[in-house]
This record gives sequence, structure tokens and C-alpha cells, in this order.
Amino acid sequence: MKKRKRCILCQHKTQHLDFKETQFLNRFLTSWSKIRPAREVGNCAKHHREITRAIKNARTLGLMPYVKR
Repeated sequence: MKKRKRCILCQHKTQHLDFKETQFLNRFLTSWSKIRPAREVGNCAKHHREITRAIKNARTLGLMPYVKR
């Protein structure tokens, strides 16, 4: 039986996730800039929604790419 991954944001008790922290958000992307699923990363549902929203906001403002070539 595999050990369940823990949510990084729950461990550090993060209150707010900022879309300008692109280095932090990059760890939740695949090599082709797709958002990795929560089961793969180990996030809880609440924080995965926040991460997804922050990545989408950063992409809209041009801080992160939609696709890497």
C-alpha cells in the first residue's frame, strides 16, 4: 500500500496563494505546461482549486506560458 502524499499548502498552513509566485506554481505543471492532477501532486481539493486559479490568472497576465515548445 502506497503512502498518501500530503498537501504542501496544508502542511505550511498557507492562508493565501499569490499568482505572482511563478517559481512555486511551476512545480504543479508538467513539462508541457499542463496542470498536474491533484492525485499526482498530493494536494487537497481546496488547495488544488486555488492553485489552478492562480495558474490560470498568471497565464492570462502573461507571467506563465500556456504551452512550452
